[in-house]
Amino acid sequence: MPRKHFRKFLPSHESIKRNRAIAFFGSALHHHNLWHLNRRSVAGGVAVGLFCGLVPGPVQMLSAALLAVLLRVNLPVAAVCTWYTNPFTIVPLYYAAYKLGLFVTGDMPEAVPMPEIDIGLFNPEQWFPLLKAWMAAMGKPFLLGLLLLASILAVSGYFAVLGGWRLAVSSAWRQRLKLRRERRQSGPRP
Repeated sequence: MPRKHFRKFLPSHESIKRNRAIAFFGSALHHHNLWHLNRRSVAGGVAVGLFCGLVPGPVQMLSAALLAVLLRVNLPVAAVCTWYTNPFTIVPLYYAAYKLGLFVTGDMPEAVPMPEIDIGLFNPEQWFPLLKAWMAAMGKPFLLGLLLLASILAVSGYFAVLGGWRLAVSSAWRQRLKLRRERRQSGPRP
């Protein structure tokens, strides 16, 4: 089962408690669901990661980690699941969110003015005003669509993990049952 494979990469309770780098969090990171690979914790971690992956800006992993601690779901899974958004996928996802928002609100698409791009764009101080202007131009349909798309992805991911987990467990049970039957049919060992 894949859970046994991934278990060796996760820290133990003792190593978390002894780690000085995260000691200032106190006991917030000591809950067992934050680090164990069980059905509900992993499904919740996937849902949190998929939801927070659409958070605008570079705080996706941080927001996923905070939400995972609050909801007591698997923290590493939540952080890793935000990686589906990257420079290649974020534009199509945001466009889909905008179109979804237009569909839900019933608004007509408006021509969004492109921000002027100059050589100084490499200065991070200019990113936030440009992002704010772009988001203001997209308006209500974009924000509503973003929330809806993030929710749809989170719910879909949650139930996909639960379904996949159930299939893996039932397949493992069938394999064990098959082996037991084969052993019984082959007779006692000499």
